[in-house]
Amino acid sequence: MNAPIAPPHNPGLDPGLGLDRELAPDPSLGHGLGVLDPAQTAARLPYPALAEAVAQLLQDPSVSVPPRIVHPLHGGGVLFVMPASDRRLAITKLITFVADNPARGLPTIQGDIAVFSAVDGRRLALLDGPTVTARRTAAVSLLAAQRLAPRPEGRLLIVGAGVQGRAHLEAFHAGLGVQEVWVASRSPASAQALVAHAQALGLQARHVTDANAALADCPLVVSCTPAQAVCLHARPRDDAFVAAVGAFTPRMVEWAPEVCQHLAAHGTLLVDTRDADHEAGDLLQAGLDVATLPTLADAVHGRVARRAGPVFFKSCGWAGWDLAAARCIAG
Repeated sequence: MNAPIAPPHNPGLDPGLGLDRELAPDPSLGHGLGVLDPAQTAARLPYPALAEAVAQLLQDPSVSVPPRIVHPLHGGGVLFVMPASDRRLAITKLITFVADNPARGLPTIQGDIAVFSAVDGRRLALLDGPTVTARRTAAVSLLAAQRLAPRPEGRLLIVGAGVQGRAHLEAFHAGLGVQEVWVASRSPASAQALVAHAQALGLQARHVTDANAALADCPLVVSCTPAQAVCLHARPRDDAFVAAVGAFTPRMVEWAPEVCQHLAAHGTLLVDTRDADHEAGDLLQAGLDVATLPTLADAVHGRVARRAGPVFFKSCGWAGWDLAAARCIAG
C-alpha cells in the first residue's frame, strides 16, 4: 500500500514462484491479467468503483461464498482460506494474519488471491492479497457510509494508523469528499505519517492523542486498531457513523461492551454479512444477539431503517468482497 501507483501492465509470472509463463487470458474477459504486484493491484481498484462493485455483488444471486477456513498457526498467527464464485469468476484468498509482525518489520497480513475462470477453470490472475484486503475493506466501509452516514462529509476520526487507517482515509476522501481528518494511534510516528499522507492529498489533518475525547467532534469514525484490547470507551455522537473494522474474530475487541450495548438500544447497528454472527468480537463480547442485526445487503436493498442515534457498522470480512475486487479488475 505504501508503494507509488504504477501504470498497469501485464507482466509474466514471477520465476521465484516457480511460474515462468504468463497466465493465459480468458476470452470472456477480453484481456489477460497475469500476476499483479501491490501497485498494479491498487491501480485497478479505485475506491468509488470498488464500492459500486460491492453493491452490485450484493444484488447478484449467482454469488456463492462458503464459510472461510480459519486455521490457527503454531506461532500464534492465523491462516485464512476464503473461496468465492459467481457465474464468471472463482477466487480463493490465501492470507496469513500475524498480529505482532510489525515488531518483526513484516506486514500483519500477507498472501495472495488466485482468480480463475468459473467457465473453464483456467487461472486468470494472481492479485496481491494485502492490497486487495486493505482496499476492499475500506470500500465496504465506504459503501455503508454512502448509504447510512447522517453526515457523510465528516470530519473523520481514524483510530489506528496502519494499513487500514490509510486505506479508509483514501476511500472516504475519494468516495465521500471528506476534507478533514483526525488521527489517533498508540504510535505517534504512525499517526504523524498518516497525517502527512492526508496533507499530501490536500486534506486538513491533525494528530490527536485522546481518541475517546475526539469522538465528540467527529461525525465519521473508523476504528482499525490491532483490536487486542478495548481502546474506545466513550460514546459516538448521535449523528455519527462508525465503521468498526479492527476486531474480526470473537476474541478481538476495540469498543467497550457498554458502548455497544448503548448503541444497540439507541442507535442503528448492522454487520457486513451473516458471517459476523460468530465473528464480531465487539458485539459478541457485549452480549448482543448479532444474528438479529441487519447486514450491508439489507442496506443496499433499502431494508435498514436508521434510528435517531449513531450508526455502527461492524465489518469482519468476507470472501465476497475479494470476489468484488476481482470483478472490478476483470471488468
